[in-house]
Amino acid sequence: MWALPFILGLGVARGSWSAIVLGWLLGMRTVGFLVAVPLGGVLADQVSRSKVTFWASMLACTGTVALTLTLTTTLPLALLAAFTFGLGQGASRPSYLALVREVVDEEHRQRANAALTTSIRLALLLGPAIAALSSRLIGDIGLIYATAGLWLFAAVLPLGLCSHRSPARGISRIGSDFLLGAREARRHAWFIAGLFSLIVVTTFGYSASNVIVPLVSRERFGSDAVLTFGLMAYTVSGILGALIISRWKQRNSGWWALAGNGVYALAPLALAVATEPWMIIATYVLVGIEFFNVPWFTAIQREVPGHLVARVSSVDFLFSYGLAPLGLAIIAPAVNAVGATAVLVTCSVACAGASALAMIPGPSRTFRTPTSKRPSAVRTHHGRGTKPRPWRSVVRCRR
Repeated sequence: MWALPFILGLGVARGSWSAIVLGWLLGMRTVGFLVAVPLGGVLADQVSRSKVTFWASMLACTGTVALTLTLTTTLPLALLAAFTFGLGQGASRPSYLALVREVVDEEHRQRANAALTTSIRLALLLGPAIAALSSRLIGDIGLIYATAGLWLFAAVLPLGLCSHRSPARGISRIGSDFLLGAREARRHAWFIAGLFSLIVVTTFGYSASNVIVPLVSRERFGSDAVLTFGLMAYTVSGILGALIISRWKQRNSGWWALAGNGVYALAPLALAVATEPWMIIATYVLVGIEFFNVPWFTAIQREVPGHLVARVSSVDFLFSYGLAPLGLAIIAPAVNAVGATAVLVTCSVACAGASALAMIPGPSRTFRTPTSKRPSAVRTHHGRGTKPRPWRSVVRCRR
């Protein structure tokens, strides 16, 4: 999932294609991702999640192969391939998170989610180096083919896990089925508060860092060292945070998670006031975002009913990822209008304030929904007055 941006960026550095082409390709991938996230969430709640993960991965594999065939020839087809890749990527996220809920016992899910986030951070840390070394052996296009092979491998792995769902109710009902997930998400006060905090940090904190770090690195310190080592420090911080949180189960997990999300306010603040490069790098070591991510995913898997967990996850991904480009669009004009320091301080205050506000609702303290608001064991199913199908455990398929 994280390999393609490295490879496309490496192609720009080697002159295989232009930065403008890279921007269009990544933009189309994001559009495909946002289109597929709600669809993937609905399908994952209605059919076997392992099958949804398989077809989503195959879609991403197909888009990746098509990209290799069109990247240096026809830009419109390359954009279509990038869109297809984004569809597969978006559909796989909620189905995979729901699949973790099925195959891992509740007491081990926090460690499993920590392993997931650790793998992402390791990919971000080692991916550029591996891509740079491998490109000398197989070339840029060969690297994209290798990424398609990884998607194929990811598609095949979960096929042995089978879970049974009621048949999908048709494409015409996807919108209403997604709204069921949105209503379920709204029922959990801690989810709404945490999502608000996450949106603010993603839209303003991350966007400010992504736009202004290169400027600060070159203009204030005269090199790209702060950019390089800052990103490395942030990735290492994520790995260390995931390793710690995999073993540490906090009493007030929600407050700890929201505090971990709010700590990102230090990043734009350091960019605004730091006079030495090591100050910024040290700050990125402190902002361990996995202190939020791991308890957040674990809480969704624990508190949301099994038949709705993928849809609620898709609500999370849709808003947290979908609003991030808004921040990227407004940060640069704001810097031109009022200056980088004012923008960075504002973003820092917004990140800290949003996380503090998210701690106010009572359920935010533990990321748990009060028992009185949980659905009863017997409830109507889609308003027809019938009992829902019993939730069946995942079984290993015999081939």
